[in-house]
Amino acid sequence: MAAAASPLLLLALAVAALAVAAWPSPVGAALEDPAELLRRAKEPGFLDWMVGVRRRIHENPELGYEEFATSELVRLELDAMGIPYKHPFAVTGVVATVGTGGPPFVALRADMDALPMQESVEWEHKSKVPGKMHGCGHDAHVAMLLGSAKILQEHRDELQGTVVLVFQPAEEGGGGAKKMIEAGAVEKIDAMFGLHVADIVPIGVLASRPGPIMAGSGFFEAVISGKGGHAALPHHTIDPILAASNVIVSLQQLVSREADPLDSQVVTVGKFQGGGAFNVIPDSVTIGGTFRAFLKESFSQLKKRIEEVIVSQASVQRCSAAVDFLEKDRPFFPPTVNSPELHDFFVKVASEMVGSKNVRDREPLMGAEDFAFYAEAIPVTYYYFVGMYNETRGPQAPHHSPYFTINEDALPYGAAMQASLAARYLLEHQHHAATPDKAKTHDEL
Repeated sequence: MAAAASPLLLLALAVAALAVAAWPSPVGAALEDPAELLRRAKEPGFLDWMVGVRRRIHENPELGYEEFATSELVRLELDAMGIPYKHPFAVTGVVATVGTGGPPFVALRADMDALPMQESVEWEHKSKVPGKMHGCGHDAHVAMLLGSAKILQEHRDELQGTVVLVFQPAEEGGGGAKKMIEAGAVEKIDAMFGLHVADIVPIGVLASRPGPIMAGSGFFEAVISGKGGHAALPHHTIDPILAASNVIVSLQQLVSREADPLDSQVVTVGKFQGGGAFNVIPDSVTIGGTFRAFLKESFSQLKKRIEEVIVSQASVQRCSAAVDFLEKDRPFFPPTVNSPELHDFFVKVASEMVGSKNVRDREPLMGAEDFAFYAEAIPVTYYYFVGMYNETRGPQAPHHSPYFTINEDALPYGAAMQASLAARYLLEHQHHAATPDKAKTHDEL
């Protein structure tokens, strides 16, 4: 029989055991370290996987509410990770969950749809679908969110709540976010984060701002009707082309003469269709365009005045006009407004990941984002931009250009940042969590 251990040795072993127990686990430490999560996302195997996912989506672009193959790809990747999900929401949407299944609940969102445009970039993974292209970066957004899912699933036992992964259809004018809300995809979510790749923000930089970041937007179309006839006999006609021309000039004055110069607004007519011959005055002309504003009151006023101007100016030229705001197919997007509270949170987490010098303010954009709808259903929301501009790659075509490309080096930044924001939010909001009984009522998750 071995001799009994000395009291001094037993005391030393007990102290060592307590010290080891007090150390955070490597997994837990990584989850709380945004820079470490970025290193994980940059590992060659991890990055190659995200690049492969993004390229498969890029080759098979699908328009709003038609993202069936993209949705299937997302579900197959989630299955491979062992992450549960529900489908469909809003036709093709997918909602997955990682974590405890209980509160608090924080959501991350990616949009999945492509654009109705022909890709002009010649490369190995060019769109295989004529007239359709991922020209805005949504293929990268999906790959990033799947990357976030992978990181979070690797640390699922460390999460202090539930991360909800929202793969959304039809951002490009279809109001997919609104349909996801109506389908119950984001009920009882406490906070939500969304991102977008940015063509003019440098690689490695994360950018946003508190308050309004994207404008509200709407569309309009008007048919101006007169009386057609021979161009040599204009006095026998009622010319809708002349009326439409006066309408367009008058619409520009809504911003230059009726709007506060410090309240950014836009009215643009981008469609003018009428006539098919040089010597014929047509019976009617169709015009269409978009209007933007950051304030709801300004947006409502613009809508009201657009209809008044079109109808009134048409009547001056003896024409009639019918105005359609296309709300059924193209719902109005409200302004995207970032929570000031979440902005401070974003800056803190982003600074830990990329350094404070690479966290920058972004000026508000007149572009619109249907992420704005989530603010109507979720207490706090936040939208930010992931830089991908690298001058060594040559000129970077803008979003919605047939020459638009993705700098795939940006994928790890989006994946790691979304995962870091979600994990840190859960950790810091434990005191806001619902009771266990309340968590059981979260059926949709």
